[in-house]
Amino acid sequence: MADTIDKAENTTDVPTDNARQPLLRSMSSRLLVLTLIFVMVGEVLIYAPSVARFRKAYLEERVAAAHLATLALEDMGSRNVGAEMRQRLLQHADAYNIVLRQPTRRLFILGSEKPPAVDKSFDLREPVFFGWIVDAFKVLLQSENRILRIIGSSPKDASVIVEVMIDEQPMRVAMLDFSWRILGLSIFISLIAGSLVFLSLQWLMVRPMRRITESIQNFRSNPEDERADIQRSNRGDEIGIAEHELRVMQREVRLAMRQSRRLAALGASIAKINHDLRNSLTTAMLVSDRLTGSEDPEVKRLLPKLFNAIDNAVNLCSQTLNFARQGSPLLAPSCFSLRDLVDEVDAAVQSSDLADHGAHWVNSVDREILVEADREQLFRVLNNIGRNAVQAGAKLITVAVSPKPQNAVCIKVQDDGPGLPAKARDNLFTPFAGSTKKDGSGLGLVIARDVMRAHGGDLNVLRTNKEGTIFGIELPEKVKEGASLWY
Repeated sequence: MADTIDKAENTTDVPTDNARQPLLRSMSSRLLVLTLIFVMVGEVLIYAPSVARFRKAYLEERVAAAHLATLALEDMGSRNVGAEMRQRLLQHADAYNIVLRQPTRRLFILGSEKPPAVDKSFDLREPVFFGWIVDAFKVLLQSENRILRIIGSSPKDASVIVEVMIDEQPMRVAMLDFSWRILGLSIFISLIAGSLVFLSLQWLMVRPMRRITESIQNFRSNPEDERADIQRSNRGDEIGIAEHELRVMQREVRLAMRQSRRLAALGASIAKINHDLRNSLTTAMLVSDRLTGSEDPEVKRLLPKLFNAIDNAVNLCSQTLNFARQGSPLLAPSCFSLRDLVDEVDAAVQSSDLADHGAHWVNSVDREILVEADREQLFRVLNNIGRNAVQAGAKLITVAVSPKPQNAVCIKVQDDGPGLPAKARDNLFTPFAGSTKKDGSGLGLVIARDVMRAHGGDLNVLRTNKEGTIFGIELPEKVKEGASLWY
């Protein structure tokens, strides 16, 4: 029932169908919109100097037309030109008044005697780039007609200065027409560029990603079906690497699942065998107790070895059963003195069958240090490390505490033994493979690490060489009033 609930909870957050994303939420549509926006932004950046340049070119054309209108005066003289001809020349130049200044000749004036008042003057000879852009946008943003006085050099002769008075409204109309043409062209370019980007992304990214997603969903629905594996493509880019790695991962996960089922079945069988074996060993222990009263010298000589063999067998069965038990170890945390616990571990090792090894313990833990943890489980961890050190030949075992960064503390258990052999270092936390003893199961340190990780910490080998081995028992740190507290 619990497995069913967990499975239901795991399937609520992740969609299990193979439905495609809606068009507006798909990656390609979002990139299409972004492409349109980026192209329009680029066109705006191009439009600003373009419309300023268009305005300047318009004014330069008016100056050129004004100079052309005054050419008739050079041959005919200003007094010989009638009012009708003057008006036609001014209409040709779209101007109210034209003033021509030459360095060696008199001024030629064409226009009415009382021209309208000038609202704004512009000198085309001033090379102010950003000023032209600002002036262009001011023209577009205002709707009133202004009288402009334009001063510029003649395009035919730079020494000739032309002044012309014109209306601003025709120029604004021409600028708006130019702006609409730019807008239409920008939209057309944006659509073409966006469509090309959309199709390219569909071909290069979206379709392969959809294949990868569908393969992941199919594999999640039925990991045992090999047809759910993604088909390998010939691409050598990141998408091809992702397809290859996904295919490898699917095969490895399927193999691991099969191996896990075999190990689970094997573990269940071993648990049953161990249970029956412990019952048989209990019977053997009861029978062996009755042999202690025997006066036979041979029985007395062999009886300690029999007891030792039975104890090892019972211990092996217990460790195997504990390891086969699913889930993290159940913890009963309490607050206690770490120094007192280390003293108890020392006493337990000294009173065990390892007392004749002559190992000496040095407890360097401060009395102020309190630990909030499962006392029995932490005792087993320290006892396991201490017994292993004594059995390896250590004569001095030192237990100390050193703080670590990121709110953690490390309980260091150091011995002066010969160090761990290479085989043991490589398989130290591998079940049934890390033991260096003949009758060892290799489960002691594995179970000890599981216990520490259940506490939120860890168990690691900090150093091992000919000078000895240092184990580090890490615990998260907590500060309490009056003392340091770790749990």
